[in-house]
Amino acid sequence: VPERPTLGNTDYAFEMAISNIRYGEGVTKEIGMDLQNLGARRVCLMTDKNLSQFPPVNAVLNSLAKYGINFQMYDNVRVEPTDQSFLDAIKFAKKGEFDAYVAVGGGSVIDTCKAANLYASSPTSDFLDYVNAPIGKGKPVTVPLKPLIAVPTTAGTGSETTGVAIFDFKELKVKTGIASRAIKPTLGIIDPLHTLSMPERIVANSGFDVLCHALESYTALPYNMRGPCPPNPINRPAYQGSNPISDVWAVHALRIVAKYLKRAIRNPEDREARANMHLASAFAGIGFGNAGVHLCHGMSYPISGLVKTYKPKDYNVDHALVPHGLSVVLTSPAVFAFTAQIRPERHLEAAEILGADIRTARIKDAGFILADTLRKFLFDLNVDDGLAAIGYSKADIPALVKGTLPQERVTKLSPRPQTEEDLSALFEASMKLY
Repeated sequence: VPERPTLGNTDYAFEMAISNIRYGEGVTKEIGMDLQNLGARRVCLMTDKNLSQFPPVNAVLNSLAKYGINFQMYDNVRVEPTDQSFLDAIKFAKKGEFDAYVAVGGGSVIDTCKAANLYASSPTSDFLDYVNAPIGKGKPVTVPLKPLIAVPTTAGTGSETTGVAIFDFKELKVKTGIASRAIKPTLGIIDPLHTLSMPERIVANSGFDVLCHALESYTALPYNMRGPCPPNPINRPAYQGSNPISDVWAVHALRIVAKYLKRAIRNPEDREARANMHLASAFAGIGFGNAGVHLCHGMSYPISGLVKTYKPKDYNVDHALVPHGLSVVLTSPAVFAFTAQIRPERHLEAAEILGADIRTARIKDAGFILADTLRKFLFDLNVDDGLAAIGYSKADIPALVKGTLPQERVTKLSPRPQTEEDLSALFEASMKLY
């Protein structure tokens, strides 16, 4: 299977880790039985203030009541979490001494719940112990965690399948996270009914995250070119580079995005499109949760972290916010034009899946073709015209580059290495898209 021989001290193996997944309309009603089956006595239910009024949370509450599950609700999750919002949730989890967790929401809720479960299970650990290096110590997780059931209400992050929890580290104004197979949910409940209450822009931005998860994991550095080879399997990172199993999931997710994303955005009543995007999110999660992402995500973290005044349509928030999917997709044309020098055939294949006619295309033009295809896709969906449209200017580029540099966990998975000058050029090229 290896596409290339291993070089020097590069890895020679990859490992697949995903949560159990259950899919079906109305399957949320089974959660009470799941918790009974687990013997759970004290359950923590996490969500955010907006969602607590919506049908997905009601469906979970009804199931907990029906099966007599004793629970406490934490609805103070912050959309786009920070280190402080993680710490608040961790404090609640430690105090509650829970033996199971249920997270109902988008990636922000599920990631917050993962962190709460981790630190409540490892109460003597310092917060930075498990945070990714170089910002934290990146220690391997060796403590047993409590069962966590994730109920995603957006079709985007794939967080129900992965061992990754992302947050804004306020002091440095960068996004970072915790990455360990040990924190992945025990079970992901994918109930397509939950996506029917999503507003149009949330559907769009969640879908862009799925798009970039699939594209980045498929074009990432191959697993057997990533180094160093770990001295012990516990040190093998969650994000390992593209590999033959992740490739299958990434390509399939991309095909679903190409077929259904525009439909899901334009018609909230299109149940087929919304259900398929919910599955695509999980499929891409299985892919990138093991292969990893690279430059679009690495560069997105400072775009989110340095936001000034931008407030997106359809998001009920009291703070400036660049939604994660939007922060990721705005750099995608520039990024894939840059990375296509390496493995251009994969970039060309991705362009074809997204609708490009490649019958007369030259392989050396793969990057430009994929970039143009992405621009057309985004233009059709009324996406903001580049970073300038969300409040950035050329004067911000040094700070954006500085915020990208600590993201080595993902930037080193780019198939093409990049200098600070390269990153500056990519941010500049992303200021305006059309």
